[in-house]
Amino acid sequence: PHRPGETGDQGTDFGQLTPNNTSAGPRLGIGMDSCVVPLRHGGLSLVQTTDFFYPLVEDPYMMGRIACANVLSDLYAMGITECDNMLMLLSVSQKMSEQDRERVMPLMIRGFRDAAEEGGTSVTGGQTVVNPWIIIGGVASVVCQPNEFIMPDSAVPGDVLVLTKPLGTQVAVNAHQWLDQPERWNKIKLVVSKEEVEQAYQEAMFSMATLNRTAAGLMHRFQAHAATDVTGFGLLGHARNLATMQRDEVAFVIHNLPIIAKMAAISKAYGNIFNLLGGTSSETSGGLLVSLPREQAARFCAEVKGQGSGGGAWIIGIVEKGERGARIIDKPRIIEVQPRGTAAANQENSTSTSPAPETQIR
Repeated sequence: PHRPGETGDQGTDFGQLTPNNTSAGPRLGIGMDSCVVPLRHGGLSLVQTTDFFYPLVEDPYMMGRIACANVLSDLYAMGITECDNMLMLLSVSQKMSEQDRERVMPLMIRGFRDAAEEGGTSVTGGQTVVNPWIIIGGVASVVCQPNEFIMPDSAVPGDVLVLTKPLGTQVAVNAHQWLDQPERWNKIKLVVSKEEVEQAYQEAMFSMATLNRTAAGLMHRFQAHAATDVTGFGLLGHARNLATMQRDEVAFVIHNLPIIAKMAAISKAYGNIFNLLGGTSSETSGGLLVSLPREQAARFCAEVKGQGSGGGAWIIGIVEKGERGARIIDKPRIIEVQPRGTAAANQENSTSTSPAPETQIR
């Protein structure tokens, strides 16, 4: 209920409860991506998160990878690159036949474990239940020294906002489902081809399955001041949540929206039910929204792309003085992100350079 530095600050209260009445470092609770809990031993903190959701892609193996990437993103948003342990949560649908269960569930588990191994950690336990619906998720835990994580509260006026994955995953997944639903497909077929929908769906799936680990490591190198990951509440929802956590009275202003190609057109053609351009379209396992010093932002973007993590990074806005809120300008610039592997994407990669912040922020 209180911002850092105010009376009743969580860190102060927690410090009063530690042995010998000594403060054990910063504390972060409900409201942000991970909890940060100072431990009794040696100035260490436990950083921990949990997340789960329902399947949204047809490939069980990729669904497992996406679920794991989604859990780990909460740690990565704190600038943490190592995870000590993961638990897996799995709900098996009672509506599935025994044959389907035996085929689908091992693939989901394998995808989750493979992504965990890619993140340098392992799955050592969890819980499986039978339920009307398939649900998949997990818990990620790490014990950290203070220099291993970045508290999400230090954005200052003049900072630049960077996003490390394109938007539009919800639109892409829904559009792919509509290929078999003539009533809905007829509403969007004038603005997109079936091939473009397939390409966007594949891009969304691989983007969601990509770990944000590279960006998390670069947050330290380029002195990031705050970050969050963009998931269910959309870009604007998470930007607002991050803004409320800041020590300084700042506001986030978003000028640019990197969106998977054609997804903005689909959203508009379907009556804007997703509100993609308004920033509230749900994302799953989205990118990190990072507040960086202006002079560091362009190099951060170049490094994310240069390290070949499969993603990208775009300067999307600025931090200015304000009342701890966030907004998207009336006519934001739409950056059409071409699906990887397409001719347009290959051409873009061969000719693109990272522009300075001044050329990207209007």
